[in-house]
Amino acid sequence: MTSTLKGITLKGSAELVAEFFSFGINSILYQRGIYPPETFTRVTHYDMSLQLTTDAKLKNYLTNVVSQLKEWLFECTVQKLVLVITCLETNEVLERWQFDIECDKSAKESSAPRDKSIKTIQDEIRSVIRQITATVTFLPLLETPCAFDLLIYTDKDQVVPEKWEESGPQMIDQSEEVRLRSFTTSIHKVNSMVAYKRTDSV
Repeated sequence: MTSTLKGITLKGSAELVAEFFSFGINSILYQRGIYPPETFTRVTHYDMSLQLTTDAKLKNYLTNVVSQLKEWLFECTVQKLVLVITCLETNEVLERWQFDIECDKSAKESSAPRDKSIKTIQDEIRSVIRQITATVTFLPLLETPCAFDLLIYTDKDQVVPEKWEESGPQMIDQSEEVRLRSFTTSIHKVNSMVAYKRTDSV
């Protein structure tokens, strides 16, 4: 990783944030039961147990998304990543996990490392992932088979890679929103929230 123990560079920051998304997306897919639990394997990272997919197709898809994301993080051209969970049968959006990304573009001009240790950043990331895991206590049960989609918002002049398509925002009708923790590398800041379809009590 391109960062010193004492500080963090733009490249190191892009790597850390992309890595967070890789683990974060896997955690959401596991916690929300989008893929069967037996298709995940337990790994230890950030001093905690995490679940990673072993499904070859999904692994390949996520690797491609995360490596493209890392590029955009390094260029400071990505604004947000959204993971949308939809009902397979009706295509209705049931959950929307939104991660807003702020980037200090001055880091592109100055290569001097920022004064924040990787350990501190990873501690902050661990808190966000813990919170993602804890959301199962209040999110409504997903009772139908579901699919997921990843939306990435970039600066307008960004060239979209082949096989990626333009998409609408995929909002939820009548949603509740819960803001989650944020973390910052001092170059990139990620704010997280989840919106879910309100299930009004009968």
